[in-house]
Amino acid sequence: MPYKETDIVKLFYSIGEVAEMFDVNTSLIRFWEGEFDIIKPKKNKKGNRLFTKEDIDNFKVIYNLVKEQGLTLEGAKKYLKENRKVVKHESKIEKNQFAEIENKLKAIKSRLIDLGSKL
Repeated sequence: MPYKETDIVKLFYSIGEVAEMFDVNTSLIRFWEGEFDIIKPKKNKKGNRLFTKEDIDNFKVIYNLVKEQGLTLEGAKKYLKENRKVVKHESKIEKNQFAEIENKLKAIKSRLIDLGSKL
């Protein structure tokens, strides 16, 4: 069976990676983190920000509102507040997809262990 290359899904992304995804400066990422309460990166012992897929999805919404639709920060905050249920629902879908992937990986791991014990 030929090898099929798949996209690698990371659990955490650095601030530099996030800034590169949106073609913005890291200072804007830090600024939006302070302005929007839906962005909550984890921090390691060094204090480096570690962004999840959910954080990136929230950045996509904010980027769209501010950079593409031209809303002010206050306008974007108001929109997010009024539509919080919609944004959270979309995040839950992502979490469900992540859970499915995690379950599939656990099944693969189990099969590999079984194969290894038969050798």
